[in-house]
Amino acid sequence: MKKIDVSIDIDVGLDLLKKDEKMNVLINKFGIPEFDIKKDYFQSLLRYIVNQQLSGKSAKAIYDRFIDLIPKNSLISPKEVLNLSKDDMRIAGLSFQKIDYLINLSNYFEKNTFEKEDLKKMTDQEICKELTQIKGIGEWTVDMFLMFTLNRPDVMPYGDLGIQKGYKKIFNLSDLPSKKEMENGSKIWSPYRTLACWYLWKIVDVDDFVW
Repeated sequence: MKKIDVSIDIDVGLDLLKKDEKMNVLINKFGIPEFDIKKDYFQSLLRYIVNQQLSGKSAKAIYDRFIDLIPKNSLISPKEVLNLSKDDMRIAGLSFQKIDYLINLSNYFEKNTFEKEDLKKMTDQEICKELTQIKGIGEWTVDMFLMFTLNRPDVMPYGDLGIQKGYKKIFNLSDLPSKKEMENGSKIWSPYRTLACWYLWKIVDVDDFVW
């Protein structure tokens, strides 16, 4: 199978994005984003599941308490997660639903290989199809995995509220955009929409941002 172009060329991507006047303003204001490829796919997905529908501060606190349950000299592995008590995970702040999701993820990684060389041959859509078989992983979780673990260059998480708000702000819309609006409007940033999203999140974080 043909190898997929799987990593972001930030310099080339920024050159393309600068052709969009508003995106050029954001690049000049917020600087160059950093994307570090992560090698531990299980731990990445574990964290994204914990982060689902939580604010950054709350998610980090729960994740840290959860990780503290794993013995200090042990790896954060599927086996170690499966050995944890559900009661302890609940006390750490995880909902019963998320506990089930983490168990589902751990069982998947215990039974399946999910290696770098395999992923190099898979498109974003193929990875999404594979991972969403695991109950608890939806499109948002896959999008975060593609963007921040694999550094795939052209990901647009349409269901992310922050991206919707950023898109609304950059295009001066009165309401949050539909997925169709975002699909069409974001074409000007393709094939580097992952980079564009970094800037969309940035303008949402700045309450008093004006053009």
